[in-house]
Amino acid sequence: MKRGDAEKAIRSLVHDWAREHYRPASPEDFPRFSEFWSWLERVMPEATNFRGVERARDVAEHWFDEELGQTWRN
Repeated sequence: MKRGDAEKAIRSLVHDWAREHYRPASPEDFPRFSEFWSWLERVMPEATNFRGVERARDVAEHWFDEELGQTWRN
């Protein structure tokens, strides 16, 4: 999958995953990228493999954080 296609898919799927699978245990809890990535590998493995300067997982984590307003964690 090309990087641009993967970005579109991942940014959209972040919201699907959060709605369907994220349940905060406390107000301080935040969505965990590792849980999203494991889910993504099952539902759309082709989106986890694209070329770039950085590893696909690192780039996808940045998109995940941007989409969920968690860039403060980086």
